[in-house]
Amino acid sequence: MNWKECIAADDSVLAGKPIIKGTRLSVDFILSLFAEGWTEQQVLDNYPQLSINDLKAVFAFAQVCLAEEEYVALGKLG
Repeated sequence: MNWKECIAADDSVLAGKPIIKGTRLSVDFILSLFAEGWTEQQVLDNYPQLSINDLKAVFAFAQVCLAEEEYVALGKLG
C-alpha cells in the first residue's frame, strides 16, 4: 500500500495535520474511531467519501510513523 496516494498534509487544512486527500478527515481522527471500537464498516458507512484504500493508507501511514520512532522505555508510555 502506497499511503502517499491517499494521505496529504497542507498547512492550510487542519493546521497541517495529515489528512485523507480530498477530505478534512485527519489520520488521527480515523485512528481514534478504531480505538473507540468502530468497525471498518461503521467508518465507511458514516463517512461515505472514504474508501477501503483510504483506511488501508491510514494504517500504512501510522505504521511508517511508528517505525521511524525510537522507544527507549515502553513503560514510560501512557
